[in-house]
Amino acid sequence: MEEKTKSEIQNHIENNDVCLFMKGTPDAPQCGFSMAVSNILKILEVHYKGINVLEDQSIREGIKVFSDWPTIPQLYVKKEFVGGCDIVKEMYESGELKKILLDKGINIKKD
Repeated sequence: MEEKTKSEIQNHIENNDVCLFMKGTPDAPQCGFSMAVSNILKILEVHYKGINVLEDQSIREGIKVFSDWPTIPQLYVKKEFVGGCDIVKEMYESGELKKILLDKGINIKKD
């Protein structure tokens, strides 16, 4: 991966408490998996930055190398890789995602 791409990815992760590398945008996801994770974050009312990997092929391929994770979307919370769609869905259903967000000081919807 080019240094420029790595730097750009790190910049997104370091400057956004919750960062979702996704296909499309939060308002217009362009794949079902990205839409599922985006919807979970919206349900929890989490403020997050969506990075549209479809706009930049180097980011799309680079994020997979960066995280050593083969699929998109990829969710990062406070600089830590959380997982892809299946993991985020499981964590949401078990309540673990809410706990991680709260433990890291992320504002979420109150019950």
